[in-house]
Order: sequence, then structure tokens, then C-alpha cells
Amino acid sequence: MFSKVLIADDIDFNDLGAAQVLKDLGVKEVHYTKYCDDAILKLKRAALDEVPYDLLISDLSFKADHQINELNSGQELVEKSKELFPDLKIIVFSIEDRSHRIKMLFDDYGIDGYVLKGRNTSFDLKTAVQNAFIGRQNNVSAELYLQIQEKATIEIDTYDIILLKKLSLGVSQEQMEQLLKQEGISPHSKSSIEKHLGKLKVYFQANNSVHLIAIAKDLGII
Repeated sequence: MFSKVLIADDIDFNDLGAAQVLKDLGVKEVHYTKYCDDAILKLKRAALDEVPYDLLISDLSFKADHQINELNSGQELVEKSKELFPDLKIIVFSIEDRSHRIKMLFDDYGIDGYVLKGRNTSFDLKTAVQNAFIGRQNNVSAELYLQIQEKATIEIDTYDIILLKKLSLGVSQEQMEQLLKQEGISPHSKSSIEKHLGKLKVYFQANNSVHLIAIAKDLGII
């Protein structure tokens, strides 16, 4: 079992529940932090001291307060942690249940597990930690498994999200081609952009680009 685990969550009650699960599993050291920046500092310090953390358990949402931080969300923490420590095991522990975002965390950042806070939290977290330890990937709470297999989640890729986000920021289809080209994003031809946006409009039954963005926001895709 893991020897050293860091929990990043700004709610004490959640820390206590997770800590009890880890204690029951025989984890020797469990440390806590309420800030993403502090979590990175702890990970760096432990690595320098040659006693690295084996596992990071992080929430996605961190409420803003008086402290100014560079990282302000669990997603940013996961991304930075994987960048600095590619072999670090990471489990996300959150109330967030939007399937696309969960799938993105697995596909883009390579997390090892996702646990939905709820009635089965303790059991699901225990299972996720055990599976992460033995190297079993794509662990999710049982109630989320079918949800993240939904057709919409599978068919929408990172490129589609980029287009949707740029549209939501006011970038027109006419401006998109040059902008994608400048950012080195392919495909960036006008025909490819139109084809992808047309596919998304048909898929979501959107009447126009404004309607498409509204639907994407409602579904938590952007």
C-alpha cells in the first residue's frame, strides 16, 4: 500500500473522511493542505528530501479567500503535478459529475481515479486507492461509469472543445482559421473548421453558434 499521501481539499470534514479511509488501508503518512500552491510546495519539498509522496488526492473546487495563489483549482493542480512528477498517482475526489470534464481529466492529464463525493464516498475512495496502488487505470465511482461512456462524451474531442471555447470568447468563424494557425493548432483550414462546427450543431441540434455555445455551457463541456 502507499506509504505517503497528500490530500488537497479546503473542507476539513472531507479531509477527515479521506484520512480514515487511508488509515484503514494502512497508509503510514497522510498530510493535508487547503491550497493548490501549497500542495505543489509540499510535493517539491518531499522530492528534494528524497521522501516523495506516492499519491495525491485532490478536490476540484477551492474557494477563493484572502490568500493569493498561482493555482486556483484542482484541475490546475493536477496538471502542474503531472508536469513536475509524471509518476505521481493522482485521484480526484469531488462533487463534480459532468461526464466530459471527468473524461478529460483521464485523457488529458492521466489521473488514476475519480471518486464522486456522496453516499458511497468511503467505499469508492477505498476502491480507487487500492486500484491505483496496483496500477489499474480509469477507476471511477460506480454511479459514474455508465455516464462517462455516453455517446456525447466519447465523440467530442479536444479539438472540438477548442473551437467551442473560442466561439464562446467571441471569435468568429472567419477569425478562427488565422487564430488556430498562429497557435499551431491543426486542422486550421476554413473547411475543417466549418465541418467540425457543423457536426457539433447537428449533434446538439443547435440552431446557430450562439445556441451551440449555450448548450455546451449547460452540459458543462466548456
